[in-house]
Amino acid sequence: MDPRTLTPALRALRLCLHLLMAGLLALAVVRAWGDGAPDAGAVLAVAAVTGAVYAAGSLLPAVRLTRRAAALWLAALGVSWLVLLWLTPDALWVAFPLYFLQLHLLPARWSLPAAAVTAAAAIGSYVGHGRPLNPGVFIGPLLGAAVAVATVLGYQALYRESERRRRLIEELIATRAELAAAERHAGTLAERERLAREIHDTLAQGLSSIQLLLRAAERTLPAASPAATHIARARQAAQDNLAEARRFVRALSPPDLEHGSLAGALERLCEPGPGPRVRFSLSGTPVELPTPYEVALLRIAQSALANTVRHAGASRAEITLTFMDASVTLDVVDDGRGFRPEAVVASSDAGFGLPAMRSRAQSLGGTFTVESAPGQGAAVAVTLPLHTAGSGSRPDGTLADRTGAHREAS
Repeated sequence: MDPRTLTPALRALRLCLHLLMAGLLALAVVRAWGDGAPDAGAVLAVAAVTGAVYAAGSLLPAVRLTRRAAALWLAALGVSWLVLLWLTPDALWVAFPLYFLQLHLLPARWSLPAAAVTAAAAIGSYVGHGRPLNPGVFIGPLLGAAVAVATVLGYQALYRESERRRRLIEELIATRAELAAAERHAGTLAERERLAREIHDTLAQGLSSIQLLLRAAERTLPAASPAATHIARARQAAQDNLAEARRFVRALSPPDLEHGSLAGALERLCEPGPGPRVRFSLSGTPVELPTPYEVALLRIAQSALANTVRHAGASRAEITLTFMDASVTLDVVDDGRGFRPEAVVASSDAGFGLPAMRSRAQSLGGTFTVESAPGQGAAVAVTLPLHTAGSGSRPDGTLADRTGAHREAS
């Protein structure tokens, strides 16, 4: 494990392990010198070598990064410990830090046998040195191995859980950032659409009416009169500003409609991606639609298709755009699990998808219907009227010119 990633608790545990190893080696040396053992000098030398091997492994990055280096280091440390164990039975206590090192650095299939061999070596050394036998000789090393196994396995379980939660938190943070970006983007698009509607329904229509009224006034005056000249200039200014307002409306339209038709934008919604296979079909003879119509139909299609992907569990869906003599209709049909429309509308958790689609359609004088039942898929249909020139209203929802000269406004 990289020392830079250690928590304060883990740093403290690592320091305790270093102190435990140093203290147990020092204990073996002190006991050998205190008992006046003839090989006390050898015990001191081997203990120093064992401490040096341990310190080298603690400082080498390779031991922490690769299993092979860790195994070689543990083998060298084990050999020096066995030599020390052969010299003095007091070295058996060094088995306790060795348990932790073996269990932490080796894979499970090797660490558990290594800990068992270490415990057996410690017990065998004590017996081989002819020390008096008692239950603690056997219970101590075995109990120490069991405690080490339980401690290391518990730590590893906690570490895995901590890593899982850390990854989950990172995913949540990334998801929140993506959601915030999506909400900002959606808010930007919604504001663009609102501004486009406001400009179209107020400024553009007002300029159109002014232009028509000025043309009507111009016809009542002699062509060469100064008043007619001023009116002509005013009408031209109104016409220029009307064209500029229409350019603003086009620029504020959804990006999907900037460089193509509504049919093209709907067809791009059907490109392969996660979720059901989506097919687009066009029926009837396409006619040019006002920008509010195109925006509303595209947004309704996007919202309906998003609901299909998120909630329907469908394998197929179809978007159909139908042009008729007096109306244009958009249908979005899927073969998903379906639902009860009345239950969704009545639910407090229903969200704003269906009400928003219905509101878009009704704001343009259209109708919005939803047909669905559990297990029978769902069908969303919106129909917008296409008024003719003599019907008293225009496709963009504005009243025909009060002077009867609405044809000249184009």
